Amino acid sequence: MKNKNVWIITLLVACLVLLPTLTYSAQATDSKQGTVSVPLTTGLTGSGNSAKTYYLDLPSGVTSSSIRSGTLKYSGNNSVVGGITVENGKIKLTLKGNVKEETFPVTGMDDNVNKPFVTTPGNSIWRYADGRRWQINDYKEDKGINESYNVNAQDFETPSSAPPKRTVTTKSDPVNPSVATWYREDQTQVPYSSVTQSSIKLHPQNLIKENGTTSIKNGKFIITYTVPSKNFAPEKVSDSFDKGQWVEGRLYYVELPYYFDANAKVTSYSYAGSVTFDYSPPDQATLNGTATLEKPSPNPIKLDGAKVDVKIRVKGELLGYTDTSNIEEWVFYAKEKNGTAKADMKKDYSKVLTTSKDFDFVIPASRVVSDNFKQDYSLTVVVRFKKPVVTKTGTITSLEQKMEVSAGVYKKDIPIDFPTVPNKPTKPEGKPPIARISAPKYIKAGDDMMVYGGASSDPDGYITDYAWGTSGAQGQIGNTARGYVWYTREQVGETFPIGLTVVDNDGLIGSTSTEVTVIEPKPAASISISGTLKQNRKTTLTNYSQSPTRFPLIKSKTQVTISAVSGGTNADIKFSGSLAELESKDVLFRKPGKYKATIHVENTAGYADDSEITFDIIPDEAPSVYFTAPGKRYRDPEKGNKATFAIHDMSFTPDKDPIARRIWEYRYDSNNNGSFTDESWVIFSNENKSELDLELSEVGKYEIRLTVIEEFGQPTIEDFVTEADRRSADSYTDSLKQPLMQRTVEVLNRAPEVDWEM
Repeated sequence: MKNKNVWIITLLVACLVLLPTLTYSAQATDSKQGTVSVPLTTGLTGSGNSAKTYYLDLPSGVTSSSIRSGTLKYSGNNSVVGGITVENGKIKLTLKGNVKEETFPVTGMDDNVNKPFVTTPGNSIWRYADGRRWQINDYKEDKGINESYNVNAQDFETPSSAPPKRTVTTKSDPVNPSVATWYREDQTQVPYSSVTQSSIKLHPQNLIKENGTTSIKNGKFIITYTVPSKNFAPEKVSDSFDKGQWVEGRLYYVELPYYFDANAKVTSYSYAGSVTFDYSPPDQATLNGTATLEKPSPNPIKLDGAKVDVKIRVKGELLGYTDTSNIEEWVFYAKEKNGTAKADMKKDYSKVLTTSKDFDFVIPASRVVSDNFKQDYSLTVVVRFKKPVVTKTGTITSLEQKMEVSAGVYKKDIPIDFPTVPNKPTKPEGKPPIARISAPKYIKAGDDMMVYGGASSDPDGYITDYAWGTSGAQGQIGNTARGYVWYTREQVGETFPIGLTVVDNDGLIGSTSTEVTVIEPKPAASISISGTLKQNRKTTLTNYSQSPTRFPLIKSKTQVTISAVSGGTNADIKFSGSLAELESKDVLFRKPGKYKATIHVENTAGYADDSEITFDIIPDEAPSVYFTAPGKRYRDPEKGNKATFAIHDMSFTPDKDPIARRIWEYRYDSNNNGSFTDESWVIFSNENKSELDLELSEVGKYEIRLTVIEEFGQPTIEDFVTEADRRSADSYTDSLKQPLMQRTVEVLNRAPEVDWEM
């Protein structure tokens, strides 16, 4: 082996049958239904969160053995990957995340959310050798170059102490937006990769300690300010400049803070739901025992050294019984089956209904004489009572449960070719590397699966080589930290080992393994609605369905429907074309209400899946009209004998839609009968003014009416809306109508002035 680039490493070939946690109980009674909830999880990002595995604790009083086979069922909007099982005394299920495409505003700052970037451009100002002239360097925006000109000193000192006051221009390039730290409104960070490049905008703030103006041209800051300014630093003048005693260079600079804003688009995943099952609760004192293999992990484990440590946790749980004062003691036993280690016993005198103890064993390397070795352990938990307990079958003074677990060790050699390890010592020294594998527990047949070993590490050096064992997989992973493999449809239901050995710079190796189970290549139907879920606004229905790489979806068999559930009707759903072979479709809903979208997909492997979403379309709320005006004004001879009323609109839209038009009208009580209903309205402004002056000349009372008309505050589909769909209201009919006296103004004559002098 000295002259070969082949390292013989040990990987799992034949998996040992092992239940790491075994639970035992008895006493079946009438069946009940239990429920455990999946913790509501939202906003997870990254492809690693497309599927998430949960281990759910059983409800109090439920044992894993009391759960009736075949009754585990998930309820929720996620899709279950693989089956639902009971593992280590917990319910295990893997859910595919519900996809949400979210677009939101973000701000790009320098390192933290409160720190803008600061640029410090400036202009060079140089004093000549005569001490009386200054060269002003100035940026010419129209030419895009720096030019200089000379100015005589304006003070009476020689040498002049300050340049003449001049307005100058400088330019500066902002940093690349990729170096910014991007934040959303709640100050959580967003990766730059999620920022929409075309939406990035540059925002300068006010100059620090200076007055001046800033503009942006061709992505550069153009800053105009006055020199001499408050900030300057000595500057070395050009070698071609005038020489002499009084030559001096100054750089007058400005400090301009700025930041970026943009829109970001993030795909996130959410999970929720619950698992129900039928179980038989105990109706009398029942002892539930659980034995959990804590070490080795993974189990089986490759033999690497002189021994393998084993740790077993034994737990006792007393069900159907509540009198803790009658508990005398808990006793735990653990021993090897057909082994040489001495049996161990531990006691607990706590008066509790649940308790546990840990036991430690060792499997010496000398015991592993075959490629695969399994060590069985017998565990017992006993609870003893002070006074006898009456049961259906008589009185008892104790309850006992026996359990078994097994720890596996393997050392079968499989040759894996390694590239030559440079300078590999004949007697390696140092600490060996630690191999780590990241791979899914389940993979659909025909789908690419990434296997990742990049988390492997070396405590005293670095990893130089990776070698993979992927028995049964299609494709190969080279001498790299990651790669992709896949499994055929004929391998559905089978479990395959994946092994990794890493080599460090000292020539030492470390190995680990995991398993993957091949499941049916079913597609995953998924549909989402985005946009503004509001009446007469544009929404987008998007097909996010997926299928294994080698069994793609058949477009012609994709079926999508949208239907009204309540509030609106199917006739209120508007879109162009059809929903056949849907990828993305803009849809508008004419009426508020609850709607449902369904999708059916099929792939080339003959599998199908269905999904649906329900969503609410909120109403477009009408504006509320309110304005203020002085009740009375006198005619002013200096203004053509007219009275002037200052009117202020205070109307608002509850749903923040903009007011696009304001129409102001009045009608005059010409016959002074106290009623306006027999008068005609006259428009005096339709220019969308929120503040204006109304000039009236006729003495008497006038009623004012304001009509406001909204514009859609969010994108719409113009083909399906009309002017009548823009919500409007007026002060005469608004449900929040002002009293007539607040909508009425009165023009008065000023009383004449009388001079009584003789």
